[in-house]
Amino acid sequence: MEHIVDARGLNCPQPVILTKRVMDKGEADRLVTIVNQTAALENVTKLARSQGYEVEVEDKEGDYYITMIRSEEITCEPASLEDNVTILITNRYFGQGEEELGQVLMRSFLYTLGEMNGRVKSIIFMNSGVFLTTEGSEVLEILQGLSQEGVQILSCGTCLDFYGIKDKLAVGEITNMYTAVEMLSSAERSITL
Repeated sequence: MEHIVDARGLNCPQPVILTKRVMDKGEADRLVTIVNQTAALENVTKLARSQGYEVEVEDKEGDYYITMIRSEEITCEPASLEDNVTILITNRYFGQGEEELGQVLMRSFLYTLGEMNGRVKSIIFMNSGVFLTTEGSEVLEILQGLSQEGVQILSCGTCLDFYGIKDKLAVGEITNMYTAVEMLSSAERSITL
């Protein structure tokens, strides 16, 4: 059965996520994803190959048709992640550099976490990262969705106090440094941003 994913105009990681959802259902022996950005073309192609698909790309006036055919034998197993992953976010922006780009990247990162299907156990917000869990945050809806999926959202109480925003906490719970360190050290994997 063939399935078509039209991801034209969508920014990364959306084309990859939409393609992965179809792959995970296992219903399509032949999958065509249409993108119009070279970054999306490269990322979807990498995903397909890592999942054991043969890939053909056709350029139709700037639209890339990525045809993926499931191989008889999977050549590469995806890396398995443990279910006890704790993430520490210490800034309201992802990485260093332009704040506007950092906001876009943080939103994309958190959105992608929601697609990890229960692999993340908790996210701890420290320093200016606590602004992401308070009223007016542009990622509040994403964090609320993660919380509803069972991801524990924790914000540093000292940090909330320092910035004077403790009363604006809109998702998750307040935590302290002891609990944060305990969670990070007992996690099977931890990621710090």
